[in-house]
Amino acid sequence: MRRPLALLAFSAALFGVAIADARRAMPIVSDEAIMGDALPRTLEEFGFFIHPELQMPTVGVQPYSLNTPLYSDGAEKLRFVYVPQGSQIAANGEGLLQFPVGSALIKTFAFGDGDARRLIETRVLLHRADGWVALPYRWNDDQTEARLALAGARIPVTRPDGNEISYRIPNKNQCKTCHSRDGEVVPIGPKARNLSADWLALSEQTGELASMPLVERRLPVWEQRDEVPLDVAARAYLDVNCAHCHQPGGSASNSGLDLRWEQDDPHAIGIRKPPVAAGRGAGGFAVSIKPGQPDASIMVHRMGSTEPGVAMPELGKSTVDAEGTAIVRQWIKEMR
Repeated sequence: MRRPLALLAFSAALFGVAIADARRAMPIVSDEAIMGDALPRTLEEFGFFIHPELQMPTVGVQPYSLNTPLYSDGAEKLRFVYVPQGSQIAANGEGLLQFPVGSALIKTFAFGDGDARRLIETRVLLHRADGWVALPYRWNDDQTEARLALAGARIPVTRPDGNEISYRIPNKNQCKTCHSRDGEVVPIGPKARNLSADWLALSEQTGELASMPLVERRLPVWEQRDEVPLDVAARAYLDVNCAHCHQPGGSASNSGLDLRWEQDDPHAIGIRKPPVAAGRGAGGFAVSIKPGQPDASIMVHRMGSTEPGVAMPELGKSTVDAEGTAIVRQWIKEMR
């Protein structure tokens, strides 16, 4: 009788090990880490990834991409969203997405391709009961762990083009500079107009999205910008890279500029508009956009600078986005 009992015990032990391995291999997202008052010290505590170093999400964490992404020194960005079980993303009449309490938005910044890819930081936005909380996590050199970096950091990075830059991980307070509306932290990236119709339809089918949002004009896919009218590409770029601050309620609302995609007032988007609070950032130029003269336009001047106090955006870049600046420059040059 001992052999069958021993075999049964051994099988049970193996089964227990298999279950333990499976649990380690397929972590469950920690709603407590998202919703609690504490600030988790490591990214792993959230349970977002099966293999964090490979950015392989666990069950319930969905990858997504933006049609026109924000420029961040040429970094690759891996984006994910988590919505707690039983909750749904809603959309208001403007097509903006409303993420339920308990949701998390995860964005990892990386440089390089394949085996040479290096994860730099992962930023998370947590929708807690009292609002959104933004936290930055810095990856270690061994690419085995990302730890909370409340004070931010400066990291030397070699871009794929061979140029070396001093990459900035923002501190917790700097996150609010961009992710702010009327003084409250808010998501700025995943708007319905900047997501593919296919991704939204799939989210509706799986029940994560309550209903398809109304989108009258979708932002173009950046890789296909040469296939759309110049003004469409330029306005999409400004919406994504500038409008989170330059809009009513944004951190740069005192500029009087409103660069949102839906804004159609020429003066509001800067055409022949004198600066209000640009200071030396104006470069001695008279208006934000001077039709036909990009080199006499404050907007192009600031986009083309990396000098503190002049460069726009103020945070999130230490290099000039040559492609984005060229499109805005050409758009202004062709204005009449």
